[in-house]
Amino acid sequence: MLSVESLSLFAGPLALTADVSLSIAAGEMVGLVGESGCGKSITACAIMRLLPEPDIRIAAGRILFGGRDLAQASAREMRAIRGDAIGMIFQEPMTSLNPVFTCGDQITEPLIIHQGLSRAAARRRAVELLGLVGIAEPDRSVGRYPHQLSGGQRQRVMIAAAIACEPRLLIADEPTTALDVTVQAQVLALINKLRKELGVACLLITHDLGVVSEVCDRAYVMYAGRIVEQGPVRTMFASPKHRYMRALVDTIPARNRPGVRLPAIPGMVPAPGARGDGCAFVDRCAAPLARCGMDLPRLTAMGEGRDVACWNPAQ
Repeated sequence: MLSVESLSLFAGPLALTADVSLSIAAGEMVGLVGESGCGKSITACAIMRLLPEPDIRIAAGRILFGGRDLAQASAREMRAIRGDAIGMIFQEPMTSLNPVFTCGDQITEPLIIHQGLSRAAARRRAVELLGLVGIAEPDRSVGRYPHQLSGGQRQRVMIAAAIACEPRLLIADEPTTALDVTVQAQVLALINKLRKELGVACLLITHDLGVVSEVCDRAYVMYAGRIVEQGPVRTMFASPKHRYMRALVDTIPARNRPGVRLPAIPGMVPAPGARGDGCAFVDRCAAPLARCGMDLPRLTAMGEGRDVACWNPAQ
């Protein structure tokens, strides 16, 4: 359904992402994981063509959606696709929802624009959608403003707006950020339910490996603007190959014994323009080789549907 091929994003002369490739099949839940600053959200914005061009631009690559290259699509073509064929759940519902419009207005807008429904029919559908995502008293909540709802309820309103036109692809960018654990579980269960019932393909962007291990079929690991490992979630978590993925898995609390200090990854993700010629993870790696700082490793097939970009993969 979606195939991103060798996508490179630049801000002026600085490369933000380089040669990013990923794919999602119909009905598949795919995770995109990595620390803050790795390039996950900007990749999602590129897919939706929501980059602040020309400050940030697509320098190379293709974004094929249903065989159509979105990187070459006009603004008018993208307006017809966003909210209809592709829906997106943004990180912060309080800043993504318009505070001066009711929740119902923000759900009915795509229904009126893309499906041509009357305002009355769109409002009835908005009430149905609010009920579908678990909002109490949906007939009343449809007339409420974002500030009158809790964080979990606002996130559910965003999901309702994103799925209003029954998109073929749903991009969820950190959908559980700033939510308490109980609400996180409810939101993830809801997204998974919609995927199974409606057959929606989903790209889940997160830094939470626990979430990925629970709901995703496959995952891509991003570091410093590049994909460094990809494969089925089950085998990746059982036997991570890239040293960055190995370090991430080691920091999962459930994998550590009680009373043992939780390991941490030293240092920070290098900023664009400070990534060197070799592997960007070399200064934080527990087992670097001499060539790691000089030669850039490319994704290489490792069997079992796994691809890894590492000169010294974990055994």
